[in-house]
Amino acid sequence: MNEQNENKADNQQGEGSNKPSSTWRKSRKRFYPRKTFTSAASKGQTEGAPKTSFKKISLVIPLFNEEESLVPLANEIRKALKPLNTQYEVILVDDGSTDNSLNVIKEIVRTDKRFKYISFRKNYGKSAALQIGFKAASGDAVITLDADLQDDPHEIPNLLKKLDEGFDLCSGWKKQRFDPFIKKYSSRFFNFVTRLMSGIKIHDFNCGLKAYRKEVVENIRVYGELHRYMPVLANWQGFSVTEIPVKHHPRRYGKTKFGISRFFKGFIDLITVMFATRYIKRPMHFFGFFGALSFLIGFIVNAYLTIEWISGKPLSNRPMLFLGMLMIIVGVQFFSVGLLGEMIVHNTESEREYIIKDQNV
Repeated sequence: MNEQNENKADNQQGEGSNKPSSTWRKSRKRFYPRKTFTSAASKGQTEGAPKTSFKKISLVIPLFNEEESLVPLANEIRKALKPLNTQYEVILVDDGSTDNSLNVIKEIVRTDKRFKYISFRKNYGKSAALQIGFKAASGDAVITLDADLQDDPHEIPNLLKKLDEGFDLCSGWKKQRFDPFIKKYSSRFFNFVTRLMSGIKIHDFNCGLKAYRKEVVENIRVYGELHRYMPVLANWQGFSVTEIPVKHHPRRYGKTKFGISRFFKGFIDLITVMFATRYIKRPMHFFGFFGALSFLIGFIVNAYLTIEWISGKPLSNRPMLFLGMLMIIVGVQFFSVGLLGEMIVHNTESEREYIIKDQNV
């Protein structure tokens, strides 16, 4: 049945005169030349058909203004997943595109029922698109990848293989990147800081190509710009995380959505993630630490000034006196916020927030 759908899709793309078909004809020779497009996964397909224990796979693909990439991407997905011989669905989430992306998506969906789509009325961001896609996914394994053709669909069998080994999340590592200089090296610095602060030893937190077990996406809520920290969120929820090197391609159409503002927002979101995962149930540990540190600094400063005052030195026009008082006041305020947070957590604690892996009750 799947082969009939693919043949039908190919015939309709070749015979029709709609825009997606013409886009494919124009880009066919330029997309992934045979000699250069050979990943580890595609090599494995020639040696033997890859196998997976998952009965159904869901692909969630967020996109924004990627009309030229969609038809080639759909064809590469079909090629990559055909040897797996398992059911799959592709959920295209249009994040309020202003070009012809939605019409291209509708044509793809019309010719292949395995493709589905969700379209936002306006641009809400990648995290919102992923969250909606996760809710719609029905497979027991969920794959995410970007729609700009830089992520290689032929790496999907390798990601699934790592899940079959027992991991809950497998992230791609773009070991060799084809990105602008600023994006490449700012991303390296971002990954270094995230690795240092989170304690998770992977190289590429923000790679769009990831594989999840269904229970992972069911227990993680993504909002704001937190899609960059899916491995961090999953790890701190108790799920096992790993990574594999994946092939990365140069952008062929459109332009990157990366801006310098996203770089700074990423670090703010990292602090949010750390607080929301590590300290949401124990806010006093977070605020108490800074409160104690501030109070201690203020106490030492004022103790030093008190000794000088006893020695006969006047304290007038001494800015350090005001600094010491300010640090003590800030320390008390941090403690107060921490205590209020503990009271709120104590009164709203619920067993539903605990993730149970297995039980015999």
